[in-house]
Amino acid sequence: MSLEHACARVVLKPKRARPFFGRHPWVLDSAILRVDGEPADGAVVDLTTHDGLFVARGLWNAASKIRVRLYAFDAATRLDASLWRSRLEAAVALRRLLGLDDRGGACRLVNSEGDDLSGLIVDRYGDWLAVQVTALAMASRLEELCDLLDSIVAPRGILLRGAERGLSKLEGLHLPDRLVRGSAPDGPVFVTEHGLRFGIDLTEGQKTGFYLDQRDNRQAAARHARGRRVLDMFCYSGGFSLACAVQGQAASVLAVDSSSKATALAKANAELNGAATITVETADAFKKLDALKVAGERFGMVVLDPPKFARSRASLEEAMRAYHRINRLAVDLLDPNGILVTNSCSGAVARDDFLMMLSGVAQRSGRSLQLLEVRGAAADHPVSVSCLDGEYLKCIIARVA
Repeated sequence: MSLEHACARVVLKPKRARPFFGRHPWVLDSAILRVDGEPADGAVVDLTTHDGLFVARGLWNAASKIRVRLYAFDAATRLDASLWRSRLEAAVALRRLLGLDDRGGACRLVNSEGDDLSGLIVDRYGDWLAVQVTALAMASRLEELCDLLDSIVAPRGILLRGAERGLSKLEGLHLPDRLVRGSAPDGPVFVTEHGLRFGIDLTEGQKTGFYLDQRDNRQAAARHARGRRVLDMFCYSGGFSLACAVQGQAASVLAVDSSSKATALAKANAELNGAATITVETADAFKKLDALKVAGERFGMVVLDPPKFARSRASLEEAMRAYHRINRLAVDLLDPNGILVTNSCSGAVARDDFLMMLSGVAQRSGRSLQLLEVRGAAADHPVSVSCLDGEYLKCIIARVA
């Protein structure tokens, strides 16, 4: 039987249906009373209340705590090629409305739950697409989805990038990086962002190659950089560094990352943009911050954009300690009236918790922190109000007195 024909029914426990009538797309195993039928992983299932009322239609995965991912909330909608095409076309149309359809640039075309395509991420870099699948439901339809993307976007090539190792294990995914359609670029793909040029490594770069979610936050930081000595920790390929040096006209920028591949990219991008005021260094962030403090170094701005410290709720306490430590070190390096640009990409860390951590940093350091901007991801990373779990990025710009 086709995966697109509902052949099983997932029955919710009493009083557990409200979030799904509210269109939340994740049905956890703990909400399920029973399953009528034996759905294969990736198969279409109908979600009902305990007394038989239709709630939604989704895709089954027995290996995941998210047993069902929901894609339709009326019984007449089929989970077939026409639905996937309409969702993909709507996502592409939104980016066009946002003015992000320039083939010389880069943007996120599909943002999983934010575009009603839970488990699918698609980023466009020039003429290439990088696809990341984070759910078995989408993995079972990868070829079909890539065919649709090929016809809608007409890229030169589509590359598959593996999901995070822990997420792949939780979803039962085994998808190695590979070329799915067309041809692969024979080197870095060069894109323009707000007038800056970046070389993107689509085969080995972090995430799908670049931190597109920080596009507008880099510009926001640059507006505070004029004449300042800037420290950019976890610089990756130099996005914040370049914005501050070139557009922000910082006096100087020290860009630091622990990855030699990342710092090589940052150096190349600095040279590409003629940013002679940027110095790039490979070093562990915590050790470098400690060394700068011991040496009595001071900066007018510190940018912190660390990797995901909290990968789950279980690691939240440890993550908050790491965020506190690194922000405390940054504050100690700032001149009076300096600017702190601090970020968290951990979805498990709520915005209020991140702000409370900064409150603790202010208290322990004896410095006053004034919030100037509280920002999130760029507009091509939309968040569904039915699934606020998708709001992961926090970018705080604060003045440190």
